Amino acid sequence: MSEFDIAFGASPSLPDVIGLGVLTRVVDRDTVDDVLGRADRHQTRVRLLPARVVVYLVLALCLFTSDCYDEVVRKLANGLRGLRILSGEWNVPTPSAISQARARLGHEVKGKLFEAVCVPVATRSTVGAFYRSWRIMAIDGTVVDAPDTTDNAAEFGYSGAGGTKASAFPQVRIATLVECGTHATVWAEFDAVKTSERTLVDRMTCQFAPDMIVLADRGFYSYDLWTSAVQGAAQLLWRVSDTLDLPVLEYHQDGSFRSGVAAGEDESCGQGRGWAAQHLSTQRCTSAGRHSGRPAGRTRPTQER
Repeated sequence: MSEFDIAFGASPSLPDVIGLGVLTRVVDRDTVDDVLGRADRHQTRVRLLPARVVVYLVLALCLFTSDCYDEVVRKLANGLRGLRILSGEWNVPTPSAISQARARLGHEVKGKLFEAVCVPVATRSTVGAFYRSWRIMAIDGTVVDAPDTTDNAAEFGYSGAGGTKASAFPQVRIATLVECGTHATVWAEFDAVKTSERTLVDRMTCQFAPDMIVLADRGFYSYDLWTSAVQGAAQLLWRVSDTLDLPVLEYHQDGSFRSGVAAGEDESCGQGRGWAAQHLSTQRCTSAGRHSGRPAGRTRPTQER
């Protein structure tokens, strides 16, 4: 561990070194430099906090969430020195200097870095990552707290009915596309907490690839979102509410059946303009119970090609 010793602190703990080692392996120096170049954020003069180090600092702040600025900087300096990313004598910057450096870096770099490194990582040997030829992906949604600042409150808002300040902090709603075998997030959309998850998912359907099968829980389904997701070229395996009318158009030998959904709840099944070819989206469905005319319990439609 002696190679991690530096003038202003003792050797970091082994978990800290391992965490930073994994971080710099996934987000290597060349990738960071490339992103800084594309975002035109390479420093024009030597600073205490070079742009490359600021990128790793922002990532380390996410890794060591319970530590203060000073402690994260110390851990980062130890780790980067041991990994040959930081060299020479280096004084710990003040919190004010760190804030200014983060402001200079801006948000564009972090967005481009996310696009560069957040990709599917499973191989064929990864357990639970593939079904036949398709990579198993899932849509997920969550809400996270943001610092209680005036800007965040104006941008993201607070949760609570009727515009009341029910949550202690401003909140951000996030929808993600996740690789099931590794839990790696490969895409994310976020907006104000009042924005629906369906709206966020609709923005990410262009990320659905032909080699994916995308899972979603029943809360995500709507006709408009379903038809948008179909255009994303992936196979779809979505749960739906048992109140959705799914008529049996054709039975399959495995007990599943082909059905269809129409644009509008008031359009009758099997007849009327709602079921004309240009409005019909068909899928193969399975049911948890016996069915007569329509399935019992929750169903899971999949896109049929």
